Amino acid sequence: MSRQRASLALMVGATLTAGLIAVAVVSTVWTPEAPTRVRVAMRLKAPLELGLLGTDHFGRDVLSMLMAGAWSSLAIAFPAVLLGALVGIVIGSTAAAVRGWFDEVAMRAADVVFAFPAVLSAIMLGAVLGSGPTAAILAIAVFNVPVFARVTRGVALQVWTLDYVAAARALGKRPLRIALEEVLPNIAGALIVQVTIQLAFAILTEAGLSYLGLGVRPPNPSWGRMLNDAQTYLAQAPHLAIAPGLAVALSVLGLNLLGDGLRDRLDPTLRERTA
Repeated sequence: MSRQRASLALMVGATLTAGLIAVAVVSTVWTPEAPTRVRVAMRLKAPLELGLLGTDHFGRDVLSMLMAGAWSSLAIAFPAVLLGALVGIVIGSTAAAVRGWFDEVAMRAADVVFAFPAVLSAIMLGAVLGSGPTAAILAIAVFNVPVFARVTRGVALQVWTLDYVAAARALGKRPLRIALEEVLPNIAGALIVQVTIQLAFAILTEAGLSYLGLGVRPPNPSWGRMLNDAQTYLAQAPHLAIAPGLAVALSVLGLNLLGDGLRDRLDPTLRERTA
């Protein structure tokens, strides 16, 4: 990717992501209508006929539901990714530092977790905890743990071969202290990029879980449930599917572009390649 294309990707991704966060935050204090307000007499109104994006089969304002759905998505995606990142980074950095049996066990456990997709994990957790945000957060977090463990271990192993780490070992520092003081600060850029990429995955997964009824509980709006409800009215009111589908697509696109742009900025080897 050329420097110009990388800068454009970063700018577009940052703009879309900032827009998503802004809409989500604003929705907590203001929406054009109450997202759960039912007006049966106003059902299935077209965009601009009543409100900017029309109404759904219960007469609820689609724009208001879309804004509230942004908050629902981020309220699940952010804690899920941060929890998975925290656990995964600890496991991955420890595995790179101590190697041996811990490294082998951690990576084989990651392989086992990878065998269970987030949706399947949510179904299993839902059977124990009941459907809802907690189960969705835990399911997405569990799936993210091996992702961050592998990424952290991979980039950390490269840093462990560098001269300043060898100097720290020569000074008698213990491996875990070196991992904390020398290795983690130097792989932070790669981990930040991975967070943005996994946030995109988490938003997409949350929409899928809500579509299956395993995410945010009614009457709280969510993009996945909006898509589920819209499938009955595709011929009569296609805007009901277009609005949340476009919101999911733009959110995922923005985070992926942001991740690509950040990777170019934070990875010195890529900067040299695109100079």
